[in-house]
Amino acid sequence: MKHVMSYRAVEDFLPLAMQHGPDHVTRLHEFRDRGVLLMAGTLDEPMNGDALAVFTTREAAEEFIAGDPFVVHGVVAQWTVRPWDEVLAP
Repeated sequence: MKHVMSYRAVEDFLPLAMQHGPDHVTRLHEFRDRGVLLMAGTLDEPMNGDALAVFTTREAAEEFIAGDPFVVHGVVAQWTVRPWDEVLAP
Protein backbone atom coordinates (compact mmCIF):
# COMPACT_ATOMS: atom_id res chain seq x y z
CA MET A 1 0.00 0.00 0.00
CA LYS A 2 1.37 3.38 -1.01
CA HIS A 3 0.15 6.81 0.12
CA VAL A 4 -0.71 9.80 -2.04
CA MET A 5 -0.16 13.28 -0.68
CA SER A 6 -2.06 16.12 -2.28
CA TYR A 7 -1.41 19.83 -1.83
CA ARG A 8 -3.78 22.68 -2.57
CA ALA A 9 -1.90 25.97 -2.86
CA VAL A 10 -2.95 29.35 -1.54
CA GLU A 11 -4.53 31.79 -4.01
CA ASP A 12 -1.42 33.89 -4.68
CA PHE A 13 1.10 31.06 -4.32
CA LEU A 14 3.71 31.98 -6.92
CA PRO A 15 5.81 34.57 -5.01
CA LEU A 16 5.96 32.32 -1.95
CA ALA A 17 6.68 29.23 -4.07
CA MET A 18 9.55 30.99 -5.81
CA GLN A 19 10.98 32.13 -2.47
CA HIS A 20 10.80 28.69 -0.81
CA GLY A 21 11.13 26.50 -3.91
CA PRO A 22 14.84 25.66 -3.58
CA ASP A 23 14.40 24.37 -0.01
CA HIS A 24 11.25 22.47 -1.02
CA VAL A 25 13.12 20.77 -3.89
CA THR A 26 16.01 19.90 -1.57
CA ARG A 27 13.52 18.18 0.75
CA LEU A 28 11.99 16.29 -2.19
CA HIS A 29 15.44 15.00 -3.15
CA GLU A 30 16.22 13.98 0.44
CA PHE A 31 13.07 11.85 0.67
CA ARG A 32 13.60 10.39 -2.80
CA ASP A 33 17.19 9.49 -1.91
CA ARG A 34 15.92 7.71 1.23
CA GLY A 35 13.64 5.66 -1.02
CA VAL A 36 10.38 6.77 0.60
CA LEU A 37 9.24 9.28 -2.06
CA LEU A 38 8.48 7.59 -5.38
CA MET A 39 7.26 10.52 -7.47
CA ALA A 40 6.04 14.09 -7.12
CA GLY A 41 4.80 16.87 -9.34
CA THR A 42 2.41 19.72 -9.94
CA LEU A 43 -0.96 19.45 -11.63
CA ASP A 44 -1.55 21.49 -14.77
CA GLU A 45 -4.66 22.84 -16.49
CA PRO A 46 -5.07 24.97 -14.53
CA MET A 47 -1.57 25.55 -13.19
CA ASN A 48 -2.64 26.71 -9.75
CA GLY A 49 0.07 25.25 -7.53
CA ASP A 50 -1.74 22.01 -6.69
CA ALA A 51 0.52 18.98 -6.50
CA LEU A 52 0.64 15.24 -5.81
CA ALA A 53 3.32 12.95 -4.42
CA VAL A 54 3.45 9.20 -3.85
CA PHE A 55 5.14 7.88 -0.72
CA THR A 56 5.90 4.34 0.41
CA THR A 57 4.26 4.91 3.83
CA ARG A 58 1.87 7.31 5.54
CA GLU A 59 4.57 8.05 8.11
CA ALA A 60 6.98 9.20 5.38
CA ALA A 61 4.32 11.44 3.83
CA GLU A 62 3.45 13.00 7.19
CA GLU A 63 7.13 13.49 8.03
CA PHE A 64 7.66 15.21 4.68
CA ILE A 65 4.67 17.50 5.20
CA ALA A 66 5.65 18.44 8.76
CA GLY A 67 8.97 19.94 7.63
CA ASP A 68 8.17 20.99 4.07
CA PRO A 69 9.04 24.66 3.53
CA PHE A 70 5.91 25.01 1.38
CA VAL A 71 3.75 24.01 4.35
CA VAL A 72 5.80 25.80 6.99
CA HIS A 73 5.82 29.10 5.03
CA GLY A 74 2.21 29.11 3.82
CA VAL A 75 2.47 28.11 0.15
CA VAL A 76 0.12 25.20 0.90
CA ALA A 77 -3.40 26.06 2.03
CA GLN A 78 -4.55 22.47 2.52
CA TRP A 79 -3.07 18.98 2.31
CA THR A 80 -4.26 15.39 2.52
CA VAL A 81 -2.67 11.95 2.68
CA ARG A 82 -4.70 9.01 1.41
CA PRO A 83 -3.87 5.33 1.05
CA TRP A 84 -3.57 4.17 -2.54
CA ASP A 85 -4.24 0.62 -3.58
CA GLU A 86 -2.02 0.35 -6.66
CA VAL A 87 -3.75 -2.07 -9.03
CA LEU A 88 -0.92 -2.49 -11.56
CA ALA A 89 1.90 -2.81 -9.05
CA PRO A 90 4.97 -4.67 -10.39
